[in-house]
Amino acid sequence: MKTIVLGVGNPILRDDGVGIHVIQQLKQQINDPDVTIDEALTGGMSLLDLILGYDKAVLVDAIKVENAQPGEVKRFSLNDFSSVHSCNPHDVSLKEAVQLAEKIGEKRIPDEIVIIGITVNNHYTKLCDMRFHDKIQSERLSVAEFTFGEQLSPEAAGAVPKAVEMILSELRKWGEKT
Repeated sequence: MKTIVLGVGNPILRDDGVGIHVIQQLKQQINDPDVTIDEALTGGMSLLDLILGYDKAVLVDAIKVENAQPGEVKRFSLNDFSSVHSCNPHDVSLKEAVQLAEKIGEKRIPDEIVIIGITVNNHYTKLCDMRFHDKIQSERLSVAEFTFGEQLSPEAAGAVPKAVEMILSELRKWGEKT
C-alpha cells in the first residue's frame, strides 16, 4: 500500500509552518519505501495533484478551531468539514478539489485522507477568516503582530511531538512500518 504524509504550510509564517516542522521530525523516524514524506507549500488543486495515486494520505497542517486552545492536536477526515474555504481566493479547498475530481471520474484519489490539525492562534490564520477584517478595524491590530519568522510559538512547538506520534499511530493502524 502506498501512503503519503504531507506537511502543509508556509515555514516563514511562524505557526502556519507547523506542518513542515512535523514532517522534519517524521523524516528522522520513518524508513519505509511505501511511505512518502514530503512538504507542501500549497493547497487545493495543487495539493490534490500531490496525493493522487496514493492509497492513503495524511496531511498535517495548522488549523483554526473555535473554542480550542493553541497547541491542541486533532484528527479529522475530509468528511468532518461541512465546508472548507481556501485561504487563497484563486484556488479551492482540498475538499472542493476532491469533490470536483470525483465528479469528473478521477480514479487515483486516495481511499482515505486524514488531516492532523494543530490548532494555532496566529494572525495569519485569522486573516483567512473574512470576519477578522472587522476585528482588524475595531481592535487596530499593529503591523508588528503580522510578523514573518520561522520560529514556532511555544504552543505550536509543544504540539509537534504529539502530532508526530499521532501520525505514527495512524500509519501503524494502516499496517505501515514505522
